[in-house]
Amino acid sequence: MIGVLLAQVGTPAEPTAKAVRPFLRRFLSDRRVIDYPPLLWQPLLRGVILAVRPKRSAQLYARIWGEEGSPLLAISRRQQSGLQQRLGDRYKVELGFAYSEPDIAQAISRLEAAGVERILVLPLYPQYSSTTTAAIYDAACFAALGKNRRSGPSAKRFVPELRLAGAFFDHTGYIRAMQTHLAALLQRLPQPPDHVLLSFHGIPQRYADSGDPYPEQCRETARRLAEAMGWPPEQWDLAFQSRFGPETWLGPSTGEQLQRLADRGVKRPLVFAPGFVSDCLETLYELGVEAREDFNARSAGASDADGFTLAPCLNDQPDWLDVLAEVVRDQTQGWING
Repeated sequence: MIGVLLAQVGTPAEPTAKAVRPFLRRFLSDRRVIDYPPLLWQPLLRGVILAVRPKRSAQLYARIWGEEGSPLLAISRRQQSGLQQRLGDRYKVELGFAYSEPDIAQAISRLEAAGVERILVLPLYPQYSSTTTAAIYDAACFAALGKNRRSGPSAKRFVPELRLAGAFFDHTGYIRAMQTHLAALLQRLPQPPDHVLLSFHGIPQRYADSGDPYPEQCRETARRLAEAMGWPPEQWDLAFQSRFGPETWLGPSTGEQLQRLADRGVKRPLVFAPGFVSDCLETLYELGVEAREDFNARSAGASDADGFTLAPCLNDQPDWLDVLAEVVRDQTQGWING
């Protein structure tokens, strides 16, 4: 049996400051995410950020919380179930989060308890970034080794064989799944959008300057999707969202681009986030609430009914889960014969 670890960043268990605080502490303490020296960063994180930000973040999570709880967790569970159904009993699929439960170490332990000796680590990030993909690699490798850090002790004697699935930013199936998804959405709209904005999560510009390939992979995804959709260059733009801290981040920002569109008289933008395969706080609130309200306030005559449209992520759509299964089979060639 082959193990498959579906990996994501994670989510707080509840939309409360008490639940958000440990999630943010783990997330913002990862030096893949924030690479400042700990002696400088940790006092600021623990003394200021974690004293203020959890309450604010909890309020935002409360705006998107559903009957099933965290949207990211609920959608990820459906992705896990759908992928398991497609792969059959020669595979065992587990879900693991980097900074919350069910965490990656727990997922690795469950796979090993089931007798799995070979594990494919599949980060659910189409574009590689050291802040996401590499952070998952770190967590999965250390969990498999039974270590918390490179120099720490290990109680494990057997280490399963790992394969680390790479980015799929230019995978034809991923592009095709987005094309099908957006084409179906466009057919349901009462009027076609007058512009398309593709919004990706940002990273500090310094990370890109020092070798992170993320922005170029985002641009290639956007280019391929626009080509598949038949959008001419003047019909779409690319932007980066979720800036944090005082550093210069990738640009232009999503807010800046929406402001430009409003200034140009755009009334019906379609916004889509190709870098997220599961709806979460960054899509449901940051784009679906905050960006929508900002755009409609700036665009005279626009309204929720006929103005701003946010396309959902691929989530658990059958076409997308078929692509995930294809990726797993391709990545595990040689492990299963026949």
